[in-house]
Amino acid sequence: MFWRLCGVAAVVLAWLVILLSINRNPWFDLFKHALSDLGGPRAFDPWIYNLGLLITGVIALIYALYLAYFSTGKVALYASAFVFIAGIFLALIGIFPSGTRPHTFVSSWFFVQMWMAILASSIDFLAKKKMFSGMILLSISIAGPLIALLIEWPSVALLEVYGIILIDAYIVVLTVNY
Repeated sequence: MFWRLCGVAAVVLAWLVILLSINRNPWFDLFKHALSDLGGPRAFDPWIYNLGLLITGVIALIYALYLAYFSTGKVALYASAFVFIAGIFLALIGIFPSGTRPHTFVSSWFFVQMWMAILASSIDFLAKKKMFSGMILLSISIAGPLIALLIEWPSVALLEVYGIILIDAYIVVLTVNY
């Protein structure tokens, strides 16, 4: 049971880390900054954000192993591999905070890997005739990036929050189905 809830635990921990970091940094404006600024050189107690993302990434890795163990086909296994890789990139965001050279790459690839996981899971669910879950995830995997590209976001933070909400929906669908 513990392993099954690691996805939900990662979601809850990520939001707690973000909210606690925002609380510790009164200068932070969701409409002007990037969430990663909470772990950058300007932040008060950047370790909260960076260590929090590192731990959240490790929990995501554990969840990906759970998903792989209970996978019933190659596509589901591919999806769990993408979640695993995304967990690595999430941890790397904490290791390479805002202002470091690899930061933009690792933070971008976290979202790309999660998008590929969502797409693979949607294909897996549709192939297994789990139409409701499959269509939800297919909608997220198609509409999510389109909306992200078409909206003129006032800040990177709002775009990141949007992406995190889509990932949260994905984790809920996985938790219900696994």
